[in-house]
Amino acid sequence: MAALEVATFGGGCFWCIEAVFSRLQGVESAEPGYAGGTAPAPTYEQVCTDTTGHAEAVQVRFDPERISYQDLLEVFFSVHDPTTLNRQGPDVGAQYRSVIFCHTAEQEHAARQMIRELDRSGAYRWPIVTEVVPASRFYRAEEYHQGYFRRNPEQPYCSAVIAPKYRKFCEKFAARLKNG
Repeated sequence: MAALEVATFGGGCFWCIEAVFSRLQGVESAEPGYAGGTAPAPTYEQVCTDTTGHAEAVQVRFDPERISYQDLLEVFFSVHDPTTLNRQGPDVGAQYRSVIFCHTAEQEHAARQMIRELDRSGAYRWPIVTEVVPASRFYRAEEYHQGYFRRNPEQPYCSAVIAPKYRKFCEKFAARLKNG
C-alpha cells in the first residue's frame, strides 16, 4: 500500500460530504471538521455563528494507488453545487462555502484545471465559485458529527436533504463504492 495522502474539501454540510467520501474504495477515512478560519480550536456552535471564518470541511485520507485525487475532485463536484456563494441549498453562510483546501501544488493545479474544464464544458448553468486555497489547520469536529448520516439516517435533515444526494451519488459511482 502506498503512503496515504490527504485531501480536504468543504461543500456545504459536512455530514453529506463525509457520507459520500467514506463510501469510496481507496478512502481510508473521511473526518468532518473545520478549516480555513482564524479562531483557534473552534466549536460547532462558534462556526455556526459565521464569525470564525471556518468552513465545514471533510479531511479525506486516501490511498493514491486505489483512488486518485482527480477521482476525489470528480466526486466533490458531483455532490454539491459549486456555483452558489456561501450556501448549499437551505444552508446559508460562509461556513457552507464551496472550497478546496490544497495540501500540495499538484492538488492546487488539479483543482484549478478541473474548474476550468467544468466551466468550459457548460456543466453548470453558472460559473463555479469554489475557492481553491492552501490547506490550513484542520480541526476535527465534535464526536457526535463523526459518521452522522450513517448513524442518523432518519433524522429529518438527513432524510430530506442528504439521503437524495447520497442515493444519486451511489447510483453514479456504484463501481467505485466499498462493499457493504
